[in-house]
This record gives sequence, structure tokens and C-alpha cells, in this order.
Amino acid sequence: MQDPVEPSMSLITVFSSDKPWPPIRVERQNPCYAKEILSDIGACNSEMSAISLYLYNNAILTDSDPEYARIFQKIAIVEMHHFNVFSHLAFLLGADPRLWAPDNGSLRYWSPSCNNYPTAGKALWENALAGEEAAISKYCCQARQIDDAYVTDLLERVLLDEQIHVRIFRRMLAQTG
Repeated sequence: MQDPVEPSMSLITVFSSDKPWPPIRVERQNPCYAKEILSDIGACNSEMSAISLYLYNNAILTDSDPEYARIFQKIAIVEMHHFNVFSHLAFLLGADPRLWAPDNGSLRYWSPSCNNYPTAGKALWENALAGEEAAISKYCCQARQIDDAYVTDLLERVLLDEQIHVRIFRRMLAQTG
């Protein structure tokens, strides 16, 4: 019997904020800001890491728990939009938006080895939650440090979606016991 206080996960239908997206533009090119945004694309704590992890989670859960698999797929789609926004933003700021990020004075390509890959239960959702919380911390820091209203508006809009993902993952964790 379904718990009346905690509805089924299939009732989760909101994966992103309904707040409109600001335009993707910048006040001017800025190499320092470009490096920050590149890290949102291709560092270990990045949209690419989230996308790849959530697609992996979707694949391993599809047969055993299709509701959870669907949630990871829907969140991955939102992260793909963030990836696209940050890629365009990095380009406008003057960077080549490849899957790479600054690392000790050079650029290092993103690798699937960035992710941890727990395969079941509580560890799987704790891992996803930790990634979302790390992204929120990073984007908040960037929004405080970057002095470009267009860039900070976009970071703040991305943050709204990431906060929704945190709430979803916390709910998932609560249901796993």
C-alpha cells in the first residue's frame, strides 16, 4: 500500500524550475571568467560528470527500478541543458568550449574516471546528492566572484534547477531507508 505522506516517485514531474532563462550573453570577453565556466563543462565537478553519472544510473536501474531510472534520465536532460548553456557562455567569454577544464596552468580533458559509480541503494543516491551539493557550492561561489551580470544571472538560474535536484535526491534517499 502506498504511504499517503510520501507519494510514489512516479509522481515526481518537476525536474527544473519554471523560471524563464535569461539570455546567454556576456558583458565582454574575460579569460578568467571563461576558465571558471570551462570548469562547469569539463572538470570532475561539472555538468558532464553529472550527465554521464545520471545516464549510467538510468542504465543500471532501468530493469530493477524503472521509476528511479526515469528520474535519473529526466535530471540528465536538465543537466544537458546546463551543459549547453555553459558551453555557449564559455565561448562568448573567449574560451574553446571543449570537454576540458583548467588544471595547474594547462587544460585537462574530462574523463569518466571523474565519477564514482555505486551500483545500488543508498550509496547510489548519496553519491548523486553529493554531486549536486558540490555543484551548488561551486556555482554559488562563482556567482559571488564573477562581476558580469549576464553570467551571474545564468548561474543563478542553473542553481534553481540544481536545488530541485537536491530535493529529489533527498526524497529518494528517505525512501531507501
